Amino acid sequence: MDEGEDQRLLESMGYRQELSRRMNGFSNFAISFSIICILAGGITSFHVGFCTVGGAAIGIGWPLVALFSCAVAATMAQVASAYPTAGGLYHWASVLGGKGWGWATAWFNLLGLVAVLAAINVGLFQFLVGMVGWYVGEPLQPPLWIQIVAMIAITGLQAVANAHGIRWTTRCTDFSGYWIFLVATLLTAAMLWWGWPWRVWQLWEFANYSGPAGGDIWPPQSNVWLLFAMGFLLPAYTITGFDASAHVSEETKQAAIETPRGIIRSVILSAIAGWLMLASFVIACPDTAEAARQGPNALFWILQQVLPSWLLGVFLISIALAQFFCGLATVTSASRMVFAFARDGGLPASNWLQQVGRWQTPDRAVWVVAILAILFSVWTPVYSTITMVSVIFLYISYVIPTFLGGIAYGRRWTQMGPWQLGPAYRPLAALSVIGCIGLIALGMLPPNDRALWVLAATIVALLLTWWGGQRQRFPGPKELLERYRSQIAP
Repeated sequence: MDEGEDQRLLESMGYRQELSRRMNGFSNFAISFSIICILAGGITSFHVGFCTVGGAAIGIGWPLVALFSCAVAATMAQVASAYPTAGGLYHWASVLGGKGWGWATAWFNLLGLVAVLAAINVGLFQFLVGMVGWYVGEPLQPPLWIQIVAMIAITGLQAVANAHGIRWTTRCTDFSGYWIFLVATLLTAAMLWWGWPWRVWQLWEFANYSGPAGGDIWPPQSNVWLLFAMGFLLPAYTITGFDASAHVSEETKQAAIETPRGIIRSVILSAIAGWLMLASFVIACPDTAEAARQGPNALFWILQQVLPSWLLGVFLISIALAQFFCGLATVTSASRMVFAFARDGGLPASNWLQQVGRWQTPDRAVWVVAILAILFSVWTPVYSTITMVSVIFLYISYVIPTFLGGIAYGRRWTQMGPWQLGPAYRPLAALSVIGCIGLIALGMLPPNDRALWVLAATIVALLLTWWGGQRQRFPGPKELLERYRSQIAP
């Protein structure tokens, strides 16, 4: 498929080629790999998993959730191959279930992307604070206003890079893809080298680290199996954002083929590299009970016990750089979601938001995403709450088109793209839906019960808005819907 065919496919779905189609297959993969970023979620949220039951949360829990994430990615990839447009999940839900489903999916995906951007950058700030605290030899607790100023600076730089065109953004995310893999590989090797003798048995060792034993990350809990399940939130949060490959499909060459490949490859490589890296932390840990007692500083404590100070400093700087690029790639993905939704009239000030700037980039959408992420981090500055809200909203946006696709597959939905799973699609879709519901439920348990109220308020607001008039005003992706109806007409 050449660039002309990409453009004709896009036009057949009712859209002009407004964005610059410069991304190749690696670049499409790299943006999802950069957002997943095992050096971001895997590092900053390490304690979320480890302080549940210890090493088993990594050794056993991570691979289990990684297999589930692969199923979600595979079903997403099949739909992305059939409908390679910016906005991704929003279009798929509209086509497979109607414009109401698409409208709801768009809002959950957009809010999830804004929340995950806030989580990434707050996590980066806290990581930098931990670095400085390690350097001066005492933990630091800066006031909230410093975090707000840091969020403005970090997110503003990411927005500036995005506003200056996909060529510059692609260079950053391509570098990020290589950088993440290189740093994760070297960090894993260093932990295994300096962490000898290895304590491999700690990868399947269960302990109850709820309450003070785990730095009060989780409330006291006698049910070890529930604690083990709570540890699933670490890989669930880390392995998200792979829908970015779909969001930039209008900027990708051979999008119907390279977009699904980017989704699948980013998840598989992140799952494997992430497990090896985190497993090296557990294997090298000299005392898992003492590490768990450190709570949010569990990983810092392990690294300090194992690595020489000079090498630890090099790795901390390298990890912080990877986390910055993770946020930069998230701005790219979220801004394309805003652009696509506004193009179909789904947002306030849609005519303004859908405008493409001189660099063939939706620069207005870029700045709106950046501002919303900063405001969200001010409203709820607590990292764990931001993280859980982002996980819940993103997985809801993942599960809606998967659920609709599972129902429509082989019945109303018969025309597939060049990348498909065949008979495996429907059972994998069912597994994805069940798993997503389970993860969403886990994400709303204490101490993250505030996420339940955020979700409930969001659902009520969306229902009132939809039935209050948006149902009549919102046209949805018209030509996509008409094309789909013509395919299933008797």
